[in-house]
Amino acid sequence: MRKLFALLFLYSGLAYSQTELPQYSTIIAQLASLYNAQDYQGIYELYDVNMQKALTPAENQQFFSENVNRIMGDINEWEFIGFQRGAHVYRTSFERALSNIMISLSVQNNKINGFYIAPPKPLGIPVLERNTTRMILPFREEIFVYWGGTTLEQNYHLAEISQQYAYDLLMVKDGRSYQGDPKINENYFVFGKEIIAPCDARVVLVIEGVPDNEPGTMNPAQLTGNTVVLQTDLNEYILFAHLQEGSLEVEEGEEVRQGDVIARCGNSGNTTEPHLHLSLQNTINMEEATGGKLYFDQIMVNGEIKTDYLPVKEDFIRNLN
Repeated sequence: MRKLFALLFLYSGLAYSQTELPQYSTIIAQLASLYNAQDYQGIYELYDVNMQKALTPAENQQFFSENVNRIMGDINEWEFIGFQRGAHVYRTSFERALSNIMISLSVQNNKINGFYIAPPKPLGIPVLERNTTRMILPFREEIFVYWGGTTLEQNYHLAEISQQYAYDLLMVKDGRSYQGDPKINENYFVFGKEIIAPCDARVVLVIEGVPDNEPGTMNPAQLTGNTVVLQTDLNEYILFAHLQEGSLEVEEGEEVRQGDVIARCGNSGNTTEPHLHLSLQNTINMEEATGGKLYFDQIMVNGEIKTDYLPVKEDFIRNLN
């Protein structure tokens, strides 16, 4: 049933506004009220004709009662966080979990024509709003923020709670991330560049032995590819993903100092071109994590010195030293 709800986004229209539309505010409030009352037939009546053709009232009832309410409980509150694939996205707090609800509406009658509830993240693990430990950037050279920021427009990672506020970092020259044949990893400016520890920390997770992809292909079976996770003294977890095969220079249990080389940038895992996926988490396991905002202490941003700064999409950033 989860797959069915995802596929129903094929019916979605596009939304061009950058703010929540009033009809969506009304529908999410109605849906939450009906859901908490366990009036799943009422939710079914909010669907357009194509949604109702795609599943029966009984399937709809089973989805909400067994797949949602039994696992997550009632809805406590929700917050509009932006758009994905033309749908409004709501960060939703249930009794026992945190999830995203995505909704799209028919332009003709404001009926729901696309609906998806993301896999839940369990409550109980303290959520990190942001880092307290002072950080430097994980590269010695200037890097480009391909994805980063606190809105879906700036940062598509917000659509996935475990990766919200994560960065995708690469290097750009003359508007391009590579020179020559784009099918060769070594032609990407960031490939093989040293990744350094942004702070003093302990290595708590190492994944290695994942081959680098040929650019343009992906390895969804190994989402993060070669990976290192660092844990600070304040229980902040920093994930470095898509590292170069054979480049990891740390082992689990090892203590690292700020500036130590931990690996090199690669193209392993679920990625189409070399880059570093960098994120702050509240626990070691990304699948169970809630992402947090990762600020840097003092860095150069587009030629200006910034203090306690959260980089955003299209920033050029580097350490001061």
